[in-house]
Amino acid sequence: MELRSEAGFALSMWGDAGWGRRVADGRSGHDRFDDELVAACADMIRSVWQPDAAPAWVTAVPSLRRPTLVPDFAARLAQALHLPFVQALQKCRETPPQKTMENSAQQMTNIAGAFAVIPGSIDHGPVLLVDDIVDSRWTLTECAVALRTAGSGPVFPVALATTAGAGDAS
Repeated sequence: MELRSEAGFALSMWGDAGWGRRVADGRSGHDRFDDELVAACADMIRSVWQPDAAPAWVTAVPSLRRPTLVPDFAARLAQALHLPFVQALQKCRETPPQKTMENSAQQMTNIAGAFAVIPGSIDHGPVLLVDDIVDSRWTLTECAVALRTAGSGPVFPVALATTAGAGDAS
């Protein structure tokens, strides 16, 4: 069984003048991402990113620090894409932010075993795995492995922003 995720996309660079600024605003000032980000992400998925096996359902990367932020966005994105949303993952323990780790090995160790599938939640079709910020990609990797191990179809990661080459994602 293939445990890796498929290639994914990010809507923006963290803090850039376009969507990245709105992502930062949603995280810091409003604790909710605006509807224009939902529409832009749905448009990106429909027009720019056309995976071989279209996602059949949507799930979100969970957070203990901000438990509603990404699931709320993912549920609204699922609605815009006319797909069911299922909160299939739970975070089992608090972890320091990936950006605070000094290298990839520390990032991998930091997140290893931090996520588990909620029993009975898995749909066997391809899944869109939504996160807000991608720092190391290890979080998406760990979540994809958990989903695939539990029996999901291909996992397609999508994020609102990536910090690769960007400033600090607080």
